[in-house]
Amino acid sequence: MKEENLEKKIEEETVETVEEVETAETEAKPEKKGRGRRKKIVEAKEEKPQSEWIERVVQISRVTKVVKGGKKLSFRAIVIVGNQKGQVGVGCAKAAEVIIAIQKAVADGRKNLITVPVFKTTIPHPIVGRSGAGCVMLRPAAQGTGIIAGGAVRQVLELAGVENILCKSLGSKSPLNAANATMNALKNLTLFKDVAKKRGKTIAEILN
Repeated sequence: MKEENLEKKIEEETVETVEEVETAETEAKPEKKGRGRRKKIVEAKEEKPQSEWIERVVQISRVTKVVKGGKKLSFRAIVIVGNQKGQVGVGCAKAAEVIIAIQKAVADGRKNLITVPVFKTTIPHPIVGRSGAGCVMLRPAAQGTGIIAGGAVRQVLELAGVENILCKSLGSKSPLNAANATMNALKNLTLFKDVAKKRGKTIAEILN
């Protein structure tokens, strides 16, 4: 009987010591994070300010230049730059690569910006623009007409902010000549108030 009591006491003591050791280990060990769980890091994406300038590529053509050693190949890009608020420009540039040619044409277009006198949503009066062999006729149109034009002429008018207009290309079909002829016509437009000021009259007298 005594031996059985001693064995029971020894077993109880060993169980208590094992439990104490386990509790101490669990308290000492840091909590492990579950494996395979990916942290979802929400990064605040900085919204880049959008530029008001719109760039449209009208034509990319491959050109060759005859030099002493043979022919030199390059690319010519025609780009129209505008903000649809009365400012527009046409740029033309050449480079050995297409991307560089477009970048140079955009820079050239921003250097040659003009301000278009938009009257309501159309132009103040009919006008004809010329550039080389290109000839473009522009006429004002009523609300809801839209832009009746095509090719480079349409691109220039859209980026200039004109919404209603009638156009007709009478000369060369080259995109560069058509774009430059349109720019020439828009550049020579005058508002009613400017004409009235020159003549010393009111706008109502001129319109009548």
